[in-house]
Amino acid sequence: MDQQQHLAYHETMEIHELLNFKTICCAKSKMMQGLVFDKEVKALMQRDVEQSIQAINELQGLYKKVPTQ
Repeated sequence: MDQQQHLAYHETMEIHELLNFKTICCAKSKMMQGLVFDKEVKALMQRDVEQSIQAINELQGLYKKVPTQ
């Protein structure tokens, strides 16, 4: 028997909060890159943007497990 796992409602809310947090972090790092002149700091911020995008994509994938009813 193939059962599809669903997230509990509190898990759904936690994913939503994490998704919002990572989205804000990504936007802030992207925006701050224009104000930074140090190449190393800019590279760290770019890496943060890339990792945030990856985390956002993974969190969005978890939304498939959110119960519809």
